[in-house]
Amino acid sequence: MGRSEALLRVIDIVKRIAEYDVIVSIYGETGTGKELIARALHYLSSRADGPFIPVNCGSLHDSLVESELFGHKRGAFTDARSDRAGFVERARGGTLFLDEIHSLSRKAQVSLLRFLQDMQYERVGGGTLKTADVRVVVASNVDLTDFHKRGDEFRDDLFYRLDMMPIRLPPLRERREDIPLLAEHFLEKFKAHHGLEDRRLVPSAQQWLMDQDWPGNVRQLQNCVHRGLLLAEGAEIGVQHLQPDHSNSAVGVDSLGDLPFKDAKTQVLERFEHDYLRSIMVRCNGNVSLAAQRASTDRSTLGRLLKKHHINHRDFQLG
Repeated sequence: MGRSEALLRVIDIVKRIAEYDVIVSIYGETGTGKELIARALHYLSSRADGPFIPVNCGSLHDSLVESELFGHKRGAFTDARSDRAGFVERARGGTLFLDEIHSLSRKAQVSLLRFLQDMQYERVGGGTLKTADVRVVVASNVDLTDFHKRGDEFRDDLFYRLDMMPIRLPPLRERREDIPLLAEHFLEKFKAHHGLEDRRLVPSAQQWLMDQDWPGNVRQLQNCVHRGLLLAEGAEIGVQHLQPDHSNSAVGVDSLGDLPFKDAKTQVLERFEHDYLRSIMVRCNGNVSLAAQRASTDRSTLGRLLKKHHINHRDFQLG
């Protein structure tokens, strides 16, 4: 949604290539709408009646990546109690969307490259060699053009296989003229959802939205408008309702000397935990499992921290 030249160029490319069964790579910062573009490619194509299967590559376990992608036969490994179709088979006739493609391990990259070379696969544990009937779309918040040059993290041969049709989504700060349109859209959406039809953004709030850099992009803007709607005491949504609540922030550095060392340290750590949790929730779109993986901790520990700081992961989910 938008009228900016940067976004209109992307929309034009999507319309031009949607009907062609080629691999598309979508690059953009967190919250720019990569999955929305992938879905647009799907629904504008001849595969629109088929399934759209999204896969978060960051959640694929290295030891099970082939099983997850291609399925397995009963008895193929300890927990394989029955035959199971993989993501490729489930996407038959439709689109396989591989998000966070840069997070694939080297082993997983080899498996994916082998599949993409001839679009053939077989389930782990043996069976008939099958030809896939899918369109592959990949996405990353890291531009693979730079990523694969920085070392051995991403295979050159897989990069060149994926680099057929790259689409780069502009961050929100490069399409500021779209902010009022997006903000109004989200406001109307959440007003209807919560039954708060009489609320509106005052001019100073609209200008404040325009002035922000939005590191979390459209997703962050959506959450901000949603928060402002719910916090407004009356019909008018002001700047004070849009800004995050930092009333529990640690005291300033100059004031820390007024406290015992242990208390000052506790306040600083509390603030760090709160800010870190909010940041990683924005980056992971409220996905606690993915956030725990990125934070190198287990899901239950992260869940306890979110509860401790009264942070609801659903507030960060797009849609």
